[in-house]
Amino acid sequence: MKLPVSTRIARRILRGMPAPRVGVSYEPGLRIPMADGVELLADHYFPDSGTPQDFPTLLVRSPYGRGLRWAALYGVAFAEQGFHVLLQSTRGTAGSGGVFQPWRDDGPDGRSTVAWLRRQPWFDGRLGLVGPSAVAYAHWALAADPPPELKAMVMQMPLHNPHGLFHRSGVFALDDALIATTMVKTQLPGPRRFHGAASHPVPTDGYWQGTDLLDAADHLTVPTLVLSGWADVALDQALQQYGRLPAGHRSLLIGPWTHTSALRKGTGRIFAESLAWLRGHLTGPAPPQERIRVAVGRTTGWRDLTAWPPAAIPLSWYPHPGGALSREPPRKDVAVGVVRYDPDDPTPSVGGNSLAQKSGVQNNKSLEEREDVLVFTGPPLTEATEVIGAVAAEILVRPGAEPLAATLFVRLCDVDERGRSWNVCDGITRVTGPPPRAITVPMSSTAHRFLPGHRLRVQISGGAHPRFAAGRQAFRLDVRSGSVIVLPAV
Repeated sequence: MKLPVSTRIARRILRGMPAPRVGVSYEPGLRIPMADGVELLADHYFPDSGTPQDFPTLLVRSPYGRGLRWAALYGVAFAEQGFHVLLQSTRGTAGSGGVFQPWRDDGPDGRSTVAWLRRQPWFDGRLGLVGPSAVAYAHWALAADPPPELKAMVMQMPLHNPHGLFHRSGVFALDDALIATTMVKTQLPGPRRFHGAASHPVPTDGYWQGTDLLDAADHLTVPTLVLSGWADVALDQALQQYGRLPAGHRSLLIGPWTHTSALRKGTGRIFAESLAWLRGHLTGPAPPQERIRVAVGRTTGWRDLTAWPPAAIPLSWYPHPGGALSREPPRKDVAVGVVRYDPDDPTPSVGGNSLAQKSGVQNNKSLEEREDVLVFTGPPLTEATEVIGAVAAEILVRPGAEPLAATLFVRLCDVDERGRSWNVCDGITRVTGPPPRAITVPMSSTAHRFLPGHRLRVQISGGAHPRFAAGRQAFRLDVRSGSVIVLPAV
């Protein structure tokens, strides 16, 4: 069947894509039976020249529907490069049968889909997986027990641990949960309520049993390309996946993207890298070599690394009274500021690693003018400082005897010559019970180059709402000298 006009238009407006090698036809609305008799809907895109057995197959199992952008970017774009593409709606979404149960049915349904593929005359036994976000999660579920036909995987902005996505160091990622729910809910029939993630904060709760798929990466010899962005909400999970995959069977690409901007702003590069990986491992003649390539900042360019994380020299920066930030620690134990939090006026979120429309790198100037945000700024740099790896923060506070329910948010920023403060990376943690002397705030990894004349800045505050759920209790924490931010300089 010829492609609909709307799909052809959607394909034409994709930027940075290679020229088609072949024309494309498709079979819409295929019904694929699962082991329990439920049927899932799928669209089959394929080259309309040559014999069907000349082309390997890509599987894309999506809870987001099979609409225009999905049809264009995954169905048409890969088919015109010489692949069969099966774009399938997961259980209970976009017309597929059964009940949508997040994180529960991807493994069995993926295996049933591969069993169906084996019976198709056009399937030649060469299978690849490609797709972003929850699609990548579905593919990790299949890779936990990989079929022999699986020869290559491309995991784009991937997640493997839903609890870790919605709960960061004990703090509920409110904005991300609401946005993710909305993205999937549009594909579901009838009214649905999503409250499971919010009401199950503990990872050992039975609600999450079996949903963390990271162990699938151990000893997996299927060549896997992991792609993410420095402002991707699932960045830490992508790096964990890469780190657990056996050497010699993996590659890593991290760009200057958020979770949602990657397939818009990075379309050309992501497609080119994905295509090269899949073509090399499914059709030959020579598969790509293992490579680690990262974007450094927004404009500095790309770096090829020999290892992740790369060897680095730890650079310590210390907050001082009066808002200074220095390489030298204060000579005595003194107060450097007080973190105050008011639940009636919670500290707002600006940018960062989230699914929100204004995520990623943003100017933090207005946030830093609030009285509930501590700001510490270093002197202008005399030479460039390049930071690649995980940033660490340890905040010392005055110990207290009274039980406390608080959150502590720490952010690293780059202040340019015009005084604009651009966020680089951040982290949050929950503090309960009597405040300890030292609070470790896990911060995300980054790759950033601080230019000469720019200044480092550190923010410390009691939250970032609505990115993270606001606390219900007011609190204050006295921050002491000796607090430190450690940067991995390369």
